[in-house]
Amino acid sequence: MRDNQEIVRKTAEWKKVKFPLDALLEVDTARRRLRQETEQLRAERNTLTKQVEQLLRQGDRPAGEAAKEQVRELNNRLGSLEAELAVAERHWGELMLLAPNPVSADTPVGRDDGDNRELRQAGEPPEFGFALRDHVELGELHDILDLPRGVKAGGPRSYVLKGAGLYLHLAVQRLAMDVLAERGFTLMDVPVIVRPETLTRTGFFPGGKDQTYELNDEDRWLAGTSEVSLVSLYSDEIVDVESPMRLAGVSACFRREVGSAGRDVRGLYRVHQFAKVEQVVLCRGDAETSDRMLQEILGNAEHILQLLELPYRVMAVCTGDMALKTHKQYDIETWMPSRQAYGETHSASNLLDFQARRSGIRYRDEGGRLQFCHTLNNTAAATPRLLIPLLENHQQEDGSIYIPPALRKYMNGMERLTLRPAELG
Repeated sequence: MRDNQEIVRKTAEWKKVKFPLDALLEVDTARRRLRQETEQLRAERNTLTKQVEQLLRQGDRPAGEAAKEQVRELNNRLGSLEAELAVAERHWGELMLLAPNPVSADTPVGRDDGDNRELRQAGEPPEFGFALRDHVELGELHDILDLPRGVKAGGPRSYVLKGAGLYLHLAVQRLAMDVLAERGFTLMDVPVIVRPETLTRTGFFPGGKDQTYELNDEDRWLAGTSEVSLVSLYSDEIVDVESPMRLAGVSACFRREVGSAGRDVRGLYRVHQFAKVEQVVLCRGDAETSDRMLQEILGNAEHILQLLELPYRVMAVCTGDMALKTHKQYDIETWMPSRQAYGETHSASNLLDFQARRSGIRYRDEGGRLQFCHTLNNTAAATPRLLIPLLENHQQEDGSIYIPPALRKYMNGMERLTLRPAELG
């Protein structure tokens, strides 16, 4: 950052981050000066301490006592300097946590998600020759979704899935798990109650505290993604990434959705509790390898959507829609007929060594030198949001819902959710 101030300033501006670079550089200068002075005083004290021992052994007590007095003076000065250094180090560390990760050269510069750039579409949005029902109407019609009782039990943005709705919810997860297992991922059930340092080390704190649920008096937090735990499992370790480490977390997730009041309030799009199958990769710290892995995990998510027979598009995420930690990001948006628009269902990110530096995750290169890993993540499936396009795109005129073949083995062979004639209305 000292040598690339303009890049850092531009990155903060593009990401709309309030990053006090000038204050950091000032603290950094003071910290380095104090560290140098402290090391010099320690060296002087150590030299004098040896002289004291030598003088006393030689029987030169007056000179020895004079040298001891000098050692005491040095210790006093050193204590004062060490206290100043500790304050500077703490302040420096706090400011460093606010630093944004630079973006890739091909990341679009923009203000918000309206400036994200479409890269490609897959599948065609279906044309219906009948009056559409949204996922809430379909869920109530089939008695698989109960929003009022969910709110009664859990408050706003809560829901109940039941019967075939729960089966669909779990079937999507099972499909994602099986796809990833076949592609070399290690599936894990990881903690969702996590220590605050895991959120800091993975880049979710300090900026994301308002989106995270805290357990009062526990100093523990509810994770919004298993990425937090998957990365933290290897903190302060030297890992073997001769082959990239492919990890998949299967977990419940929790988000407060602060700032989303009035947005996507109907149905399952923006809820507080959901389930995710999350891809995380740890690999060698070179851009070519991590970019290749980004394409791989993006392709895994696309494959799952293709198995679900859902139309989608891939978006290059712009600077203003990126998190502090992200270097390069793609979103996948799936067609949602009730919105007459694509809605985000997946997000794939390359973080370079941002998380690994905070977390102390390293590997040995060909020369035996320690290097920081690169980390990446991407959703494989997040539900119940993915149930929105699944129900809406596959609805039939008679009120039934087509179940793609890839899900049927998890649905006891069921090919459709059907209604009795009297229920069609």
